Parts: sequence; structure tokens; C-alpha cells
Amino acid sequence: MISLFSSSSSKFLRRAAAAGVQCGGRRRGVLARGGREKGKAVMDNTREVEAYMDPKATVGGGVEDAYGEDRATEEQLVTPWTFSVASGYNLLRDPHHNKGLAFTEKERDAHYLRGLLPPIVVSQELQERKLMSSLRQYKVPLQRYVAMVDLQERNERLFFKLLIDNVEELLPVVYTPTVGEACQKYGSIFRRPQGLYISLKEKGKILEVLKNWPVWSVQVIVVTDGERILGLGDLGCQGMGIPVGKLALYTALGGLRPSACLPITIDVGTNNEQLLNDEFYIGLRQRRARGQEYDDLLHEFMCAVKQQYGEKVLVQFEDFANHNAFDLLTRYSKTHLVFNDDIQGTASVVLAGLVAVLKLVGGTLADHRYLFLGAGEAGTGIAELIALEMSRQTGTPIEQNREKIWLVDSKGLIVSSRLESLQHFKKPWAHDHEPVNNLLDAVQVIKPSVLIGTSGAGKTFTQDVVETMASFNEKPVILALSNPTSQSECTAEEAYTWTKGRAIFASGSPFDPVEYEGKTFVPGQANNAYIFPGLGLGLVISGAIRVHDEMLLAASEALAQQVTQENLDKGLIYPPFKSIRKISAHIAANVAAKVYELGLATRLPRPENLVKYAESCMYTPAYRCYR
Repeated sequence: MISLFSSSSSKFLRRAAAAGVQCGGRRRGVLARGGREKGKAVMDNTREVEAYMDPKATVGGGVEDAYGEDRATEEQLVTPWTFSVASGYNLLRDPHHNKGLAFTEKERDAHYLRGLLPPIVVSQELQERKLMSSLRQYKVPLQRYVAMVDLQERNERLFFKLLIDNVEELLPVVYTPTVGEACQKYGSIFRRPQGLYISLKEKGKILEVLKNWPVWSVQVIVVTDGERILGLGDLGCQGMGIPVGKLALYTALGGLRPSACLPITIDVGTNNEQLLNDEFYIGLRQRRARGQEYDDLLHEFMCAVKQQYGEKVLVQFEDFANHNAFDLLTRYSKTHLVFNDDIQGTASVVLAGLVAVLKLVGGTLADHRYLFLGAGEAGTGIAELIALEMSRQTGTPIEQNREKIWLVDSKGLIVSSRLESLQHFKKPWAHDHEPVNNLLDAVQVIKPSVLIGTSGAGKTFTQDVVETMASFNEKPVILALSNPTSQSECTAEEAYTWTKGRAIFASGSPFDPVEYEGKTFVPGQANNAYIFPGLGLGLVISGAIRVHDEMLLAASEALAQQVTQENLDKGLIYPPFKSIRKISAHIAANVAAKVYELGLATRLPRPENLVKYAESCMYTPAYRCYR
């Protein structure tokens, strides 16, 4: 970066701005940035740049300290004006355009890269092999996570190519379970901001904060307040790892452009004493704001988002605590394009698995009984979508279908005698039954064919519970969905061993294949990454303005259709992640079709082949050729 500390700098910037032409043309690119301006790319050559530089600026082989930066104190302020050239050394520091050793000979001449790189020119594929070799040498998952973050910050396209081509190996690195540990230690590993942090300090100025983000064509925002990160609890500002990870998957798995994705953390404090006393914690050191103060900040944020990015920007709420998650979804679903992945995304992916599992256990959704351990966002969200799909299939009222679904929370089975003390989102699941205090007793009296864990509490599907499920089900369906792996209700090995190999098992975080009595069992993963990237792509390509339950059902249907007989023969109720971009295209097409059917699409006319259209809209990370 060249700093111009002379009176001629403003003259050059005015001339550069007047010349404003898109960067990447036939002549050299110059990027001028000053104050709050977003900067304009222009074409000029080096002689013109030098002509506007003060000769004094090169006295003694260096630059004159005209602004006194080297002599400044905290009381003597310095204005950080800079002028940067979009070629040469700066190009190698720009993660959006850097290609490292893959710059061709012609590009190295055209963009002043001679001497800044070793003489060898390599392909993107060779870079990929080299990086995967390096990553595999790390034994600690968090080291791999940090290495991937570093790669994303220096070469964005290579990061996404690595993730797309090695998705089954790297998904657990950039997302669950490793992202949980990364959030816990985010203050220690923090290097560069990867999104926007909006705290109580920004109250009244949130629109201005959004304008500080360098990209204005944002299509998807993932936002968290960090209060319920996975099964790890309140991680405050350090929950930023979740929106960053989710949006990496939006691009890698769903094909949304990286520049269209914006991670945001709302910092209202934390009640985590360990973080409040941690010298490396990066958030507000205060207790969480509640009530009106919290509501006002979130309302200002939602209004500012619509004002800045328009009606069609998708806002995905992520890892909010129950008492806020349901209220936010209810409040803004009628005025904004919003989606809660914990409530709706989890529900959609689990429903898809249950539709697929019917090919193994027989019957319809309405023929089975469901018992949940956990009655929070995920549990009640899944239960409601199952009941909704039963109603759609049978034409019966949703209230009637809810009676086939039972939930257990920390106080036991949710029954009608507890109605007055229940939170509003649990009340539809309070059925007539005598009180039952624990999960084992609930399994014995309800006799479910499907057991689903969304409790966030590990080791709660005990041997007694699993063996009881197996005692009255030939093929018990056991879904241990809590993340990360340490919080899973049981392991794959436990499920297969305790049921003598008869269980149909899936989990939230990945487990390795299990050998039992000479047979290999491959556990499925009910990962939200199957659904939300395709759902988001479908909403974007159709120009949707609202999210309806019918779109979630359409996403589930499309995912279930991608499960092959070969997958089922292995006991898998989800397709392999290696084909996730194809799966996401089909989900996006099905969702978009439903958006058009409901009259909520703004991109008209409707494309004839939505699958091909979705595929054509997907970002690909192959390197571009620079002129």
C-alpha cells in the first residue's frame, strides 16, 4: 500500500475519481479510498501516479513523515488517509482476488507481480492438494479450524474450492463440532473481523454501522446474540463463529456469492462469568440486557436491515435463547424475510429423515409415535413440522396429529396438568396423561417408535432407555441431535450395540462407522447444512419476500427424494454430503417452485427449469483470469 502524505494527494484523488472506470480493464487498476467513500476503481499507469507524488516523498530512499505519524503521541492525532494500488503487493493481500502462485506469467507482468512471487506457476488443483496435505498433519481439530480461517483471509476462492471438494472431511472442521470449541476460544484466536459486531454502544446508530460494511448488495444475513451457542450455552460476543461458519456453508454448499453474505453478532452482554473474567474476551463486559432495552435494539436492527438492504434480504436468526427466538420469529415473520434455523431448519432436516426412514420401517408418518427429550426451539419446531406434514398428508386437523407427539423437558413429560406453568411454545404439547418424571418411564408408557433428542444434554439416552426402545420396536429410530459431539444424547456405537444392530440412528454431529458382529453400520447425520443453504438459494433466486411453512415442507420433500435405495441399504436416512451441491440445487428448485405457487416471488417470469436455473446461479470458486 502506498501512502501519499503530500498536498498533491487530494489532487490525484479528484482526478482518479473523475476517471472512475471498473477495475480489471486493459490498463492498470487504481483503487482510491478516502473518508467514508466506498472507493472507485480507475485505470491509470504508474508514470501518472508518480507525476502526482510530491518529490519530497522519496527523500532518503523512504517517505517523508509529513503527518508526523512516527512522532505522534496519543494526544497528537493522525488521520489514516491511504491510497492503494489494485495491483502488485496489494493484490497479493486481497483475499477476494489473490491467487498466490497460480498467477500466470501474463498476469504477473500486467499486475506488477514480478519478483513478489517465486518463479513457479502452479494450478489451483496443486494448491488444493498441498493444503489438504498440510491440514491432515494437524492432529488437533482447532488447529485445522484456525488454518482454514487463515486461508479464507488470504485466498477466498481457494478456501471455498477446498471446502467444496472435500466437504465430508472439512465440514466438521469449519462447522460442528469444531466450531463450538472455536467459539469458546474465539477471543484467543481472533485475528481479523469477519462480520459486523453491533453492541449496545451502537444503539441509535445501527444504520450507520451497516453502512460501514463494504458490500451493499447483501442477500443473506446470519445473526446471533450468542446466548445459546449449540449445546454450550451463553458465549456472548464469541458466538460470532456460528454466523461465520453458517455463511461459509451458504457459499460452499448452496452457491451464494461470498460477497452477498454478512455475519452479524448482536452484543448485549453475557451472563457467562468465566467470559466476563477472561482477559481475552472480546465482547461487552456486562450482564445481558433484557426486556425493553433488548427489544428496542433488535427492533432498530431489523428496521435498519430492511432500510439498508431492502425487502428481499434473508435474515437467519441463529442460536438465540428460547425466550427470544420464538418471539423474534413471530414478531418479524410477517414484515421481513426471516428464518430461524434452530426452530425451522432443524425441523425440516429431521422431517426429511423421517420421511426417508418410512421406507425402512413402513407405514406413514401418522402411523408412528414420537417422543422427544427436549422441548426448546429444536424440539417444538420439529414436532410442529411433523404434525403439519401429517395434516397435509391425511387432511386431518393439526391438533389431532399433535396428540401422536410427546415431549419430555427437565421436569418430565409435558402433560395437561402442567399447563399453567408451561412456556407458551410448550402448551400445544400438553396432552392428557398422568405425570411422568423421567425419560425412561416416558419411553415405557408412551412406547414410541421414534425417539428424538434435542436436549443439549449428553449421555441422556442411557442403556436402559435404548434397550427399552428396542424391546417393542423391531427397528427403533433413534435420533441423537444435540451438538457438539460431547452433548450428543448417545453415541452411534452405543445405539447399535444396545439394540444389537437393529437401530436406525442419526446424530447432529458426525460419528465414524461402527463395526458390530462383523457388520459395518454407517450412522447418518441430521445436519442442518442439508437444508438451509438450499432453502436460502431458493428464496434468493425466486426473490421471495416471506418464508412460509410450506416452503420448509418443500425443502424436506426435496431432501428426502435424494435418499437412494443404496443409502437405505446401508441404514442411511440422508444422502452423502459429497453430492450436497446437487442436493441444494434440487432443494432450491423445490422451494422456489413453492414461492412462485404462493405468489410470493418477485423475480419474474418464472424460469422453465428451476433446477438448471438454480445450478446456473451457484457460485463456483475456480480462479478468474485477470487482464
